Amino acid sequence: MSRVLLICCLLLLSCTAVARVAGPLEVEQPKAVRDLASIRSSGELRVLVNQSRNSSGEVKGQSIGVEYQRMRAFEQYLNRNSRDGRTLKLKIIPRAKDQLLAALQRGEGDLVAPGELLNMPRGSNLSASAAIRSNVPVIIVAKQGNRRYQSLEQLSGRSLALPAGSVAGEAVRALNQRLIDSKRSPIIVEWVDPSLAVEDVLEMVQAGIFSVTAVEQPIAERWAKVMPKLRLDRHLPLASDGDMRWYVRRDTPMLGASIDRFLKGYRDPADLDAAFQRVYRRLYKVHYPLGRTERQRLEKVRPVLQRYATQHDFDWLALAAVAFKESTLNPAARGAGGATGLMQITPAAARSVGVSNIGVLDNNVQASAKYLAMIRRNYFNSPQLNERERMAFILAGYNLGPQRVQSLRAEARRRGLNPNQWFFQVERVAMEQMGMGVVSYVNSVNKYYLAYDRERYLLEP
Repeated sequence: MSRVLLICCLLLLSCTAVARVAGPLEVEQPKAVRDLASIRSSGELRVLVNQSRNSSGEVKGQSIGVEYQRMRAFEQYLNRNSRDGRTLKLKIIPRAKDQLLAALQRGEGDLVAPGELLNMPRGSNLSASAAIRSNVPVIIVAKQGNRRYQSLEQLSGRSLALPAGSVAGEAVRALNQRLIDSKRSPIIVEWVDPSLAVEDVLEMVQAGIFSVTAVEQPIAERWAKVMPKLRLDRHLPLASDGDMRWYVRRDTPMLGASIDRFLKGYRDPADLDAAFQRVYRRLYKVHYPLGRTERQRLEKVRPVLQRYATQHDFDWLALAAVAFKESTLNPAARGAGGATGLMQITPAAARSVGVSNIGVLDNNVQASAKYLAMIRRNYFNSPQLNERERMAFILAGYNLGPQRVQSLRAEARRRGLNPNQWFFQVERVAMEQMGMGVVSYVNSVNKYYLAYDRERYLLEP
């Protein structure tokens, strides 16, 4: 029995492991603290936002994130109450959720507007605003048709997928302690890849890639409007005592007081989710790539994928993910604009790398791998790119054209975003200028790759 308890304790420790950061780190020196007078003098209010598309984002002029309208209303509130008539503008600074409060403490922004629950560290020099939403439940979310749990204890020994920074981690740790005390196996928390935000995890739950997650109820209800196969288990709250708030430094009392006065009179507009549903309704439809039929198809094309992946220094599962997105692993697929075969490459793209007769499986994969390698070599070969982000840029170039992706990087740099990070940084510019097409494409391929990678040991001989 002691051995079982030891194993359980080790699993419990794994639940609290620190998730990987979402992209290349940029070291910033602490900046001077600015209260409201200094902010007004500068003409700019720097707002740190959760980079999740749930919390912040704009698609072709449509403000989508749950915090955007609230932040714009606060901007207008400050400008209405300006004594000298100076206009104040917002500067939106996206950061990974688990980096937001640290960035605020370093002075990288004046205010944090996360759009989700945040656990404020004890002993910090931060101050929370009045509650935007009080007593927000964190609930279990699964796919419709999957096993319905009647109690949290029934999750014993099962896996729970969580994005970086999720407040559910603390709640699961407390639950796991109770499970261990009762000699039951703890819940195993899977901290997902940092390229996945809360909405991405929900999509992968809907697809059946992850079995269960835990999400703030308002967030789950919002995304269920565009992901109808989700099941929200409202009867299973992991916690229900958290408040959604904004955050400032304690040494900015005037800013904090202004926020509280604003929030006291602010109400979300009745049509808050109208644009959200219109933009996202058809985009979050990732499928399960590891069903019986899909595995059989993958096994048939695995040798050719592995051959050309090795030749051109790609992970073969990355090529497999592209193939699943493009053709659902069907070598006979025919698409628009002459796109052909497993990889849906066009004759023009194949000719550009010296490959013909792309109706043949071998040539089709060879042409695609060579074309992807050409994009990498000519456009995204910088050592400043980590490999995850490099592949994302290559995929964006494959879908949109590499020159256009480079122009998006240049615009991201101009705005103070990280031009070496596609996820949540350059993709924000793509969303604004191009719409969600290329963003959805890269996200989908990334999710298929992560699904394959989780079962690599079963997919490779």
